[in-house]
Amino acid sequence: MNFAKGYRVYFKEKDEKIIVLLIGGDKSTQQKDIKKAKESERNLEQIKQIEKMKTSKFDIADYLDSKEMIAEYLNAVLEEGDNADVINAIGHIAKAIGMTKISEETGLSRPSLYKALSDGSKPQFATIMKVLKAIGGQIQVNPTSA
Repeated sequence: MNFAKGYRVYFKEKDEKIIVLLIGGDKSTQQKDIKKAKESERNLEQIKQIEKMKTSKFDIADYLDSKEMIAEYLNAVLEEGDNADVINAIGHIAKAIGMTKISEETGLSRPSLYKALSDGSKPQFATIMKVLKAIGGQIQVNPTSA
């Protein structure tokens, strides 16, 4: 650490903590250093305000609020995704509709549904078909163009 006669270090006490601002100088730069220390303090307060902001995790199920949105979402995933993506999408749709309702319509328990439609699961085809029917979907095969 460097120090010498006349050097100053700025600090602030906040919430029973001492915050040391790593700004210091000698008498010739004192006014500039004080200004810089106050600016750093304001920046620190802005950072704390940003840290206090609440964010929420994005959940696609919150946006699947119509049959049309559900169909668009599932069709997009079927077209562009892989097996795991399709299973996750069906899980998101089931969550949006309500697992209790899907459970009642499929005859599967809610824990079984959550397990079958979770990341990394490999549900049986019969389970997928039951859930698809319960969410109002169907599988349709169309010929592909060569």
